[in-house]
Amino acid sequence: MATLKELRDERLRKLEELKKLGINPYPAKSERTHTLREVVGDFDTLENQDVTVVGRITGIRKFGQLAFIVLRDQSGQVQLFMKGETVEPLKAEDSQVGMAELPLLDTGDFIQASGPVIKTKTGEISVDVRKLRLLTKSLRPMPTKQDGFTNKEERMRRRYVDMNVNEDVRERFVRRSKFWQATRDFLNQRGFYEVNVPVLEHTTGGADANPFVTHMDALDNDFYLRISHELPLKRLLGGGFEKVYDIGPRFRNENYSDEHLPEHVAMEWYWAYADWRDGMQLMTEMYRYVLKETFGTLQFKLGNFEVDLEKEWEEWDYADVIQSRYGIDPYHTTIADVKAALKENNLEVEKTENLARGIDKLWKNIRKDVAGPVWLINTPTFISPLSKTNPDRPETVQRFQPVIAGSELGNGFSELNDPVDQYNRFIEQQKMRDEGDEEAMMLDIDFVEMLEYGMPPACGWGFSERVFWIFEGVTAREGVPFPQLRHEVDEVTKGIYPEAKL
Repeated sequence: MATLKELRDERLRKLEELKKLGINPYPAKSERTHTLREVVGDFDTLENQDVTVVGRITGIRKFGQLAFIVLRDQSGQVQLFMKGETVEPLKAEDSQVGMAELPLLDTGDFIQASGPVIKTKTGEISVDVRKLRLLTKSLRPMPTKQDGFTNKEERMRRRYVDMNVNEDVRERFVRRSKFWQATRDFLNQRGFYEVNVPVLEHTTGGADANPFVTHMDALDNDFYLRISHELPLKRLLGGGFEKVYDIGPRFRNENYSDEHLPEHVAMEWYWAYADWRDGMQLMTEMYRYVLKETFGTLQFKLGNFEVDLEKEWEEWDYADVIQSRYGIDPYHTTIADVKAALKENNLEVEKTENLARGIDKLWKNIRKDVAGPVWLINTPTFISPLSKTNPDRPETVQRFQPVIAGSELGNGFSELNDPVDQYNRFIEQQKMRDEGDEEAMMLDIDFVEMLEYGMPPACGWGFSERVFWIFEGVTAREGVPFPQLRHEVDEVTKGIYPEAKL
């Protein structure tokens, strides 16, 4: 069996042959009149009509003066039928090849083909090729599933290959695009404005997360990559906007998991003159709209969970759930009792463990078995420093979190707009940070100043693409096109490019 280097060397030989013939193997210009799906789907209309199609060769068979090429584009595939007597000969200046040059083409090459749409004697819809142009000469053969291209790490490193070998992977990212488009459509239809806020921040906040740090030479200042869109978007509410959102990347310097990536796409919206109950109703509608547009259904089998998004959502009280499961009242307990409960349930107890983190771990241990859909409400104030307090239950905040298939798939609350209260909560968070909690929030005095000028009552919400991953049924790294991986160069590539000293 030929090695990759041997196969590549043979393709390089063909490349040189093409160049000697005067053919540009990488022309800039290409033409297309129809996608391959249109050729097949509109056959009754297109039969005997001339079309021009483009795509990648996935198969070639040649029998004397007859040849068959399987051509694939993003929409589908079709057969190209070639007869020596009807295919135009070499026209090098236009990168046009004839039957004689067909042996210089390989699977993986991109081509352009023109001719009438026909059905062969076997009944297969085909293009009867009259003109064939080379658009791109490939130097490496595309592997197949039969070649053993199944290693997850390798597939993620060469996702562009994975998408060719496994069409379901490419379709996954089509659905991912639909997910975010449906999100935009839903919000735009309800009067929200999309405003892109900075990725680089002097002070980062809006979430419990450890930020990445970078340096801007122009200002000779360190900046953080944002961990959330929250605080800049709320500054827009202070600036007179009433409905705003942003969709874009955020960065959290944390470990990988099946549900978390250090870099991922997220959406946050903020709605002036609305409260958490308004937000809960909006998000119930939004989940149904976005998931229906993305997947075509609201009934899902997610691992061991059966989830129906058409049914009414339950509401669970945070403290009641904790007390029912562990016998702990979150408002009248000690860190010692919480640590004991963590140990009893085989949960990690960190050196810097505090009451808020510990109780939240206990909740997450419950959450993992919840099918949902459930709204988790009445979160304790000490767990949610940016939320507005419930007037009838000041120990809780007006926060709402959806729990579906064992995961929290978003976070929303009535926004805190009392500058004094916000300052005091920031001070408490900064104290936690100074004591070693790297995920505690920083004191953002500029945000406090904005609140002193005045921000209207508002509701805010955020979710990440974890929502898509969960309903797609994949892990985090499988759910993004190009996950971050440790940099590696394989030995074959090192051998091909020795002068690069890879």
